[in-house]
Amino acid sequence: MSTVIVKGILLMAGVSGMSSIQAQQTQVQGIFTCVDARGRKLTSDRPIPECTDREQKVLNPSGTVRTKVGPTLTVQERAEQEARDKAELEDRTRLIEEKRRERALLIRYPNKIVHDKERAEALVQIGVVRQAAVNRVEELLRQRSALNDEMEFYKKDPSKAPPALRRQVDEVNQSLAVQGRFIADQDGELRRVNSRFDEELVRLQQLWAKHSAAPGATGKTR
Repeated sequence: MSTVIVKGILLMAGVSGMSSIQAQQTQVQGIFTCVDARGRKLTSDRPIPECTDREQKVLNPSGTVRTKVGPTLTVQERAEQEARDKAELEDRTRLIEEKRRERALLIRYPNKIVHDKERAEALVQIGVVRQAAVNRVEELLRQRSALNDEMEFYKKDPSKAPPALRRQVDEVNQSLAVQGRFIADQDGELRRVNSRFDEELVRLQQLWAKHSAAPGATGKTR
């Protein structure tokens, strides 16, 4: 890196540091004093450029310390501070959102009776759909049984069976496969719903206990 570029960077850093110190000066008036990197004690009526990397004391006319001005942050230090601030903000936002969800959960399920009722209703709805598929499977099995009886005439050579009959057998078998997959999906949905309600119940039991133990809480969770 050339000397000109280095000097330019140092100049910019110095300007940035001075800008930060000057911004603080608008709020802090007094006698600034510090010991610079060379061990010299410096004093000025304004922020001292040689001490932008360290703490400066601001004195009253009597010589007592009025306040202190912190060192100017480097680019890396500012980035680290911004990262910490961002993480803290995200944590606060997460906590607020968690509290909001907890309040919504308590409003929706004030007690276990309500939660159990909604679980039962959800399972019934899935059960109705699943049973319809089971009924369809039973109907298809009856159709396939009848078709198999017809195919008995062509047991020795199924290729001689009428195309329409073979097509019906294929269609019934395909429909049975589709219904079988659908029933398996509904069984999976039943497990997912039960799992969701189980997880909710664990959290709700904690919230109900906390709510009932809170000062001024009325009513009991059943």
